[in-house]
Amino acid sequence: MFYKVREVKPLPEYELLIVFANGEQKKYNVQPLFNKWEAFKALTSTKGLFEQVKVDVGGYGISWNDDIDLSCNELYEHGANCAVMLNHFLE
Repeated sequence: MFYKVREVKPLPEYELLIVFANGEQKKYNVQPLFNKWEAFKALTSTKGLFEQVKVDVGGYGISWNDDIDLSCNELYEHGANCAVMLNHFLE
């Protein structure tokens, strides 16, 4: 099963707020990936890159560029449940 992403918003401290097609919202912390995958280090060294995150066509994941992306299932399965109201996300 795919948990398609509807929206993504970058937050401070390299966290993401993810809204899924089913209405669920989760926070995903990208920081642990800096030590796991070399490509993710660019999010800290390239000014403004982290904020350029976008939902991929079809909602099957998110990406920053051709080298840095995350699948929808990774975000859903490893994201923390979030009580943030959708209104705050859309601001």
